[in-house]
This record gives sequence, C-alpha cells and structure tokens, in this order.
Amino acid sequence: MIRSTLAGGALLMLAACGTPQAPEPMAPAAPAPTQTVVLSESIRVLASDEFGGRGPTSEGEQMTVDYVSRQWAAAGFEPAGANGSWVQPVTLRRFEMDAPEASISVGGRMIRLDQGEEITMSTRLPDADGRVEMDGLPLVFVGYGTNAPERNWNDFDGIDVRGKIIVVLINDADFEAPGLNTFNGAAMTYYGRWTYKFEEAARQGAAGVLIVHEDDPASYGWSTVRNSWAQAQFDIERADPASERTVLEAWITRDTAVEVFAQAGLDFDALKAQARTPEFQAVEIPGATFDASYQLTTETIQTANIVGRLPGTSHADETILFTAHWDHIGIGQPDANGDAIFNGAVDNATGVASLIEFARLFGSGPRPERSIVVLAFTAEEKGLLGSEFYAANPMFDPALTVAGFNFDGMNVLGRMTDISVTGSGYSSLEVDLARHAALQGRTVAADTEPQAGYYFRSDHFPLANRGIPMLYADGGTALRVGGAEAVRAASADYRAHRYHQADDEWSADWDLEGMAEDIMLMYGMGLELANSREWPRWNDGTEFQLIRARTDDRRQ
Repeated sequence: MIRSTLAGGALLMLAACGTPQAPEPMAPAAPAPTQTVVLSESIRVLASDEFGGRGPTSEGEQMTVDYVSRQWAAAGFEPAGANGSWVQPVTLRRFEMDAPEASISVGGRMIRLDQGEEITMSTRLPDADGRVEMDGLPLVFVGYGTNAPERNWNDFDGIDVRGKIIVVLINDADFEAPGLNTFNGAAMTYYGRWTYKFEEAARQGAAGVLIVHEDDPASYGWSTVRNSWAQAQFDIERADPASERTVLEAWITRDTAVEVFAQAGLDFDALKAQARTPEFQAVEIPGATFDASYQLTTETIQTANIVGRLPGTSHADETILFTAHWDHIGIGQPDANGDAIFNGAVDNATGVASLIEFARLFGSGPRPERSIVVLAFTAEEKGLLGSEFYAANPMFDPALTVAGFNFDGMNVLGRMTDISVTGSGYSSLEVDLARHAALQGRTVAADTEPQAGYYFRSDHFPLANRGIPMLYADGGTALRVGGAEAVRAASADYRAHRYHQADDEWSADWDLEGMAEDIMLMYGMGLELANSREWPRWNDGTEFQLIRARTDDRRQ
C-alpha cells in the first residue's frame, strides 16, 4: 500500500470548494488509497502472454475488453458505449504488404533494400489495392519536407515532386541548431513528426516518402521503426485518402542514405546542414532512381474503444476524461531469444491499470457533480487511431468536456521528487497540477525532452486538437532515493531494450509506489474539477486556444 509519508503524513483526497478562485484542497471522506499490489496484478494480467500483446482485432482485444469492463463494472461505472455496451466500435482499414522488394540504382550501382534492414515499407492508401510496381522513380531530397507559410518556410518551393520519391529528414530544422529558433528551438513542432512528413508528401503529390532515420532526432532506435512499420498498418476510413496518403510510406537507415548520396556525388551531412535554413533548395539526387514491388491486401476491420461512465449528480452533461490506450503491437518478429509476443507492460498496461484504479477511486468515493468517463483507446500504436476516431466521432460533447488526463507509460521506478509534464506550457491545468503536487512535497518539471515531440505522440493530442484541455503528466525527473541519474539510466535502458520490443514485460520487482502517488495526485485534481464550476483554459498563444474559444458561449 502507498506509504503514509505522502502529503506530509496524511494522504489527501482533494475536493473542490465551488469557487472561481484557485481553491484550497480539502480532505473529505474518501476511498482507501491506491494499493500497489492491485496495480501490479492488473498490469500482470494485461501484459501476460495469454493476451498476446493486445493487438487490435486479435483474440487479445476481446480479452482486454472483457477484463477492463469487468473491473469498471465492479467499481460502479456503467457502460457508455454503443447500444448500452462497453465499446465504441472503431472502423479501420488494414493494409498488408506481401513480399515487398525495393532497391535504389545510383552511380552505376544497385543498392538492395531489405525490408526491416535498410528500409521499412508500408502504405495506407486503399486505392493502391493489388499489385504495385514502382519502376525508376526519381529521388528528390527535400530537407525536412516542411511547408510552413506562417514561418516563411517552404522546402518544396521551386520543385515539382509529383510522381517522385522524396527523401526527408526526421524532426524539424531547429533540432541540430536550436539557437535558430525558427521552429520553437529545441521543442519539436508538429512539422517534425513523421505523420506530418507523410501528410505533406501527399499534399505535394509525391509518389512516396523515404524518411531518413537517425536515433537522436527520432528519439528512438531503428528497432522501434522496424517493429512498428515492417508489418500490417492501419488507418481510419477517410473520405479522400489519396489527398492524405501516398503509395509508399517508408523509412531508410542513415547509413543507406549516406551511401546513396555519396554514390550520387553528394555530401549527406553538408546538405543536411543546408536544410536548416529557409534558403534551402530541394535537390534532385543525380541519377538516383527507386524501384519497388509488392502485393497489397486491404480490408476493413472493426476494433473498439472501451468506455465507462460515472454520471454526475448535478452537471451530468459536463464530462472529465481519464484516458489511456489499451493496445500494443501484438505478435511480431521473434527477437534474439525467440520471443515474438510484444507484451506492452509499461506501454501501456500501466495506463490501463491506472484507469481501472481511477474507476475504483471515483466509484467508491462520494459521487461527484460532473460526470467521470474512463476511456481506453484502441490502435494508438498504429498512429493514435482510436483517439483520432473518438475525436472525430465524440460520444460526449467536446464543448462540455471540461478537461482530460492522459496516461501512457506510467512510472515503475519508485517515488519521485517531482512530476513531469509532457508538452509543458499549454494550459491552466499545469497551475492546478503544481498546487496538488505540492501537497505530496513535489514540484512540477517542464518537458525534459521537448525535442522528441512526445506531445504529438500520445492519445491526448487528437482531443487537444479539438480544443479540449488535456494534461499528460506522470513520473518525474528524480527519484527520492536514487536521484536524477537513476531515472536517466533507467529511461535509457528501457528505450534501448524494451520500448516496442518483446522484453517490455511485467516485473514483480517494480516499485509502483510512485505510480500510486501519481494516481492519487490526478484523482485529487479530477475530483476537485468534478465538484467545481471551473473550466480549464488554454494558455494565450497556444494553437488550441482559438479552437476552444469557438464554443465559449456554451460554458457557464
């Protein structure tokens, strides 16, 4: 059980005072504090081999739906999905490449690109159904592949890439030189995300994209790319997919890119440096052509978000969200130990276990005035597709959705001196967070890796992009016992050996006291909001402020 040292010796359950000013947290009658043994058991079950890595549409999906809904029902929540069920059906398209082959011809050489080794090829364009042959398509290096008129930046100026394969760098132009501050300095903008690279390529009419993978700008190694992309891909159904997708969406290794450029008489690093400036001009790689062939099979599939609700007593139409994704990669290529099940224990059985615990806390405490919704998204690992589907097809009015708290990869290292915010500086929720964290003797740490763009890589983003204030905060930068260096070492080890790998498995040796502390902190914030008339707001100048403002008249 979580130790009594929290909040100066008393575990405070926080309620609201119903005043527009920042209220003083109170300690009402409340449920028993979070038990780490219960959290551990939930994670163990969800991350067991029996659940098969919780891949969407797999047997593990139904097992996950059944397990989670049983826990929520036991906590007193009611099903809030379609037709009185626990699920929101999510329609996706599945794309499978069979026997993909690829090569680049340049400088009198043919460089073979093996799937998963030098390249990962995929597509999410249903119009390409059937046999696809790419013969001798020209390659064009377009730097960071950014078209940002508000920043006077267009990497496509003066070049026609229609029908060509573009080669682009990952992250944005400030990553290598944050002092330029053209794209928010060290903090990645959306222009740096791979999703943007693919979207812009489609808008430009390119036949395909080769993103050059580099560990630091991507913030993950090649194994993560291989495990995520060298298999079937998914997308939500789109009205005009050809305007948003290309026939080829691929990554290549840095070594491959350097070799191709050298064979064409170009210096990769020199061109990369030029690409950091708005004066950069796209370069056709002399004599370089791309060939590929594959058989594409597409199908429409059904997966599901899991939704539970505790109706509020007096403002039931106003909703506070607690979200996490239930899915992981499923079963993939065996690793060196022969393990092919990607259990996804930290990512994200920990988040789902947290939702189960939030349901218990809210369900066994005094019923709040506003409604509480626990929402487990599908297909996050396929590109935030479950949350994107919900955001496009909301089950609760976005204008009256008060705020949301997202949980993705919880702390399994122990109690922290602070709590980390991903994408800091966005909303008034961070002010509330600091006040509640202080009750636990903790401070708030700003995003420690803004260059990695984690703000765009979890399920809160599609909701924020519709104007709903969302907070993504957990863990911290320094352990109470072990300090910052222990956190850095553990994080580096996880990314190198477990993130999106088969070794992300449950461990009985985890210290879940810190995870329990985070849950109690967020429960306190949620309970306070649920019993108040407060409406969290986006900070001035943030890109979501104007979206929210369109419905200001509906919030009193």
